[in-house]
Amino acid sequence: MKVLRVGCPMWAHRPWVGRFYPVGTKPGTELGLYASWCNAVEGNTTFYAEPSAGTVAKWTEQTPADFRFAFKLPRTVTHDKRLRDVATEVRSFLQAIDPLGDRVGPLQVQLPATFGPDRLDVLLAFLRRLPLDRSWALELRHPAFFDDSATHRRVDGLCIERGITRIMLDSRPLHLVPAASDAAREEKQNKPDLPVLTQVAGDHPIVRVIGQDRPEGTMDGLLAWVPQVVTWLDEGRVPYVFVHQPENLDSPGLARAFHDAVADEVPDLEPLPDPAGQTTMF
Repeated sequence: MKVLRVGCPMWAHRPWVGRFYPVGTKPGTELGLYASWCNAVEGNTTFYAEPSAGTVAKWTEQTPADFRFAFKLPRTVTHDKRLRDVATEVRSFLQAIDPLGDRVGPLQVQLPATFGPDRLDVLLAFLRRLPLDRSWALELRHPAFFDDSATHRRVDGLCIERGITRIMLDSRPLHLVPAASDAAREEKQNKPDLPVLTQVAGDHPIVRVIGQDRPEGTMDGLLAWVPQVVTWLDEGRVPYVFVHQPENLDSPGLARAFHDAVADEVPDLEPLPDPAGQTTMF
């Protein structure tokens, strides 16, 4: 069967208790419940710190074997040291998550908007050193990597050569309407409005749809991706689509609704698990 992975930036979001998680859900137990709604997660937690062995063991216990974590490299690597002299940190991170086995999906290298063409050689050297026994995804936010310049083409060429996905950050739904909350205003400052390029999708395309406070507006942005995702599935790829909202109040339900929309077009799509105890969508 064909596989589409959908999810959210995190799993431990307390506003989901009583909506997507049962009332009384205790902190630290959310991951198992989340895995009954979605079959993948970005796992932003690793951006802030490398997980301990005990934490990784708990993640393994709370998720089924067909669940996938699309972890981000720690910010020490991407934002503090900006990819320079980071071999020790990358090796340590890979060793830390290794007990998760096949649950580890594409690993995300998310770079800040200030990481530009002046650091092209550092970026290319880093990409060349990434171990090919892992699946990698690169998120760039500087406009010079989206303008069909020589810099842009060199990065894309190396990504294609080494099978590295360029993450598609689709912030169009967010920027389409005025911000309706402080969270949306902050999100607009943090999520750039850049072209959405699909040429370097790799075997595991990753789309991060940055939505609105209104779930309907976010859903409209998600539905625009249905034809492209169907094409990827027909080509034998395994896409990942992650749903973001300013406050992420409805994201698990939106992720499932998007999966349902794709399933309407792809009869042999592997179904999502049944939610545990809750039926609220969005």
